[in-house]
Amino acid sequence: MKAALLQLNAGDNPANNLPRTLDMVAQAVGQGAGFILTPEVTNCVSQDRAQQRRVLQHQADDITLAGLREAAIRHGVWLSIGSLALKTDDPDGRFANRSFLIDPAGQIVASYDKIHMFDVTVSETETYRESAGYRPGTRAVVADTPFAKIGMSICYDVRFAYLYRALAQAGAQILLVPSAFSPVTGAAHWEPLLRARAIETGSYVLAAAQTGIHAAQSGKPRQTYGHTMAISPWGEVLADLGTEPGIAMVDLDLGSVAQSRKRIAALSHDRPFEGP
Repeated sequence: MKAALLQLNAGDNPANNLPRTLDMVAQAVGQGAGFILTPEVTNCVSQDRAQQRRVLQHQADDITLAGLREAAIRHGVWLSIGSLALKTDDPDGRFANRSFLIDPAGQIVASYDKIHMFDVTVSETETYRESAGYRPGTRAVVADTPFAKIGMSICYDVRFAYLYRALAQAGAQILLVPSAFSPVTGAAHWEPLLRARAIETGSYVLAAAQTGIHAAQSGKPRQTYGHTMAISPWGEVLADLGTEPGIAMVDLDLGSVAQSRKRIAALSHDRPFEGP
């Protein structure tokens, strides 16, 4: 399977983002991709809750989800929509940060709501409270496809190794980490975390990312780290897109997953322990 990881610079208006995303999907198909991956919040990168309330939609009405499902049918490809910011019916009005796996018939094979919320103080001038706007998910997901078992996650999840161990022990051979990573934490931690998750589980790690300064019709523009990456099951960096929007093409060989897990069978070496 040839995978294409899309690195986007989405703004805070889904209607403006969708044509550019669809164009990149078509480019990836032209390069031979059968599995195409987009980053976190493919539809809308925004920290302004009022703007989000104006432009976000419920899943049934979301134009990005509909457009990418149609693209999967048109091109006959598998699509991982890294995530979409979506309205919910929650009484407190919080949104969902939801990832989708779409098959070549345009069907939603699996969906996953981000479990771990990015509530951090990176510096005196850079703070995030994702849980103020988004409700966390509660369910880990492994999706079956004809080419691999796929474990789903989103961005900040990458810091919680137990999630990826559970996904791999449930059969996942490819782990997805679509992201919109902070530039400060990205420079310090992005690559080591991705490589660690691959090494610990003997899995491919595919991490499509947002990049750059994101256009904002309302509120302060957000900036993200970029560096979309693909990591081999042995922990090697197979692709790094740097900071410009673009497409990374990667050949996936599931034999290398089996080989890595045979060489170091850590997934079967769990031991009970007490304490601390």
